Amino acid sequence: MTAVQVRVTGRVQGVAFRWQAQHEALRLGVTGWVRNEPDGSVVAHVEGETPAVDLMVAWLRKGPPGSIVRDCAVREAAPAGSTRFEITG
Repeated sequence: MTAVQVRVTGRVQGVAFRWQAQHEALRLGVTGWVRNEPDGSVVAHVEGETPAVDLMVAWLRKGPPGSIVRDCAVREAAPAGSTRFEITG
């Protein structure tokens, strides 16, 4: 089990980023959450098997159509035992 926290900056709010991230997480079989931050960034906690987490991070680095990802900071995190991937804010 691998877990990471990812902060994505750029044009990432108002472009369905969280909804698309949730859809991608479900497709990849990872769990965790994604939320908008007051500073305009999006933060995600992603956990699961390492290859699936890596694919989700790669998706977050690119984002959905309409987004412009300027930076994607990834750091290791403790697994929280999530059972699904939720939009939390």
